[in-house]
Amino acid sequence: MADDDVPVQRKVIHVDMDAFFASVEQRDDPALRGRPVAVGGSRARGVVAAASYEARAFGVRSAMPSVTAIRRCPDLVFVRPRFDVYSGVSRQIRAIFADYTDAVEPLSLDEAYLDVTDDRRGLGSARAIAEEIRARIRADTGLTASAGVSYNKFIAKLASDQNKPDGICVIPPHRGAAFVASLPVKRFHGVGPVTAGRMEQLGIHTGADLRDRPLAFLQAHFGSYADYLYRAARGEDHRPVRAHRQSKSVGAERTFETNLTDAADLHAALARVAEAAWVRIDRSGTRGRTVTLKLRHADFRTITRARSLATPVADQAAFLAIGDDLLDAQLPVPDGVRLLGLTLSGIVGDAPDGDDAQPSLPL
Repeated sequence: MADDDVPVQRKVIHVDMDAFFASVEQRDDPALRGRPVAVGGSRARGVVAAASYEARAFGVRSAMPSVTAIRRCPDLVFVRPRFDVYSGVSRQIRAIFADYTDAVEPLSLDEAYLDVTDDRRGLGSARAIAEEIRARIRADTGLTASAGVSYNKFIAKLASDQNKPDGICVIPPHRGAAFVASLPVKRFHGVGPVTAGRMEQLGIHTGADLRDRPLAFLQAHFGSYADYLYRAARGEDHRPVRAHRQSKSVGAERTFETNLTDAADLHAALARVAEAAWVRIDRSGTRGRTVTLKLRHADFRTITRARSLATPVADQAAFLAIGDDLLDAQLPVPDGVRLLGLTLSGIVGDAPDGDDAQPSLPL
């Protein structure tokens, strides 16, 4: 193979702001510093959009019902979200990224992948770039960020969570497989609670356990998802960093312990689903034109109904109003409803770009 044909080793940074929404609130209100803070919801109702590290110590997490959060942390302080402020800070951070690479793939307002294979500023290594970016974020915004540096997106994202908050973790190629093998599979991006539970039943608890299962075994139990799991367990991920990446849809759903038949109960439940979904929509920084209702009957028949607008859905109230209309068209439901979901799609944004081959740079 000629030198020009040698594959370029990517250098990828995953930057993840530390407790972003809550940290912005603590930055702007000194009285909140050092206290357990929840953004969103209230002591009486609603859903937590974000939690400070002081609140996380009590088990408070985003998308948790406020009443549950209060039970876990009675001294929890609730503050109203200010998404315009968070979006402004996010733009500051992305402007910093743009000084180092054009290959920036935002995942939400507070995290992004950066391909820094091309050392635009001549800093000498991907680690040095990550450290300078973190220092500039602190200087320009007063906030801290954690970073994972590696040779692919999968490991970079895992690494950014390794030394949180305000930390950095570098995983070079020769350490990738061992790093993945040491982690619980529930930390793998894309492995949610349901999949993690299925893996646990199969005796798969760590990356090493997953790596030891043959591809045929994974295909039998996880279908088309098996190929991703097989590669991930070996530290392999060939996806490029794609600039201007947009989610195809953002939403939430809820399964009920008891099937719901009453119209008022169904609309109340849908309001809670819509609030949880809008937390994710705002966190992603995206807007869309299509609202889709998902409804599963007691006998597991599942239907979806959608409505598209000419312009993006304006806010949570408009999102819920469309969902309520779609739900009304399905009533009554004498057999009962076991699941409701509400999703925003038709996301407004640019199409993803491809990646270009670039010179090599040490991690």
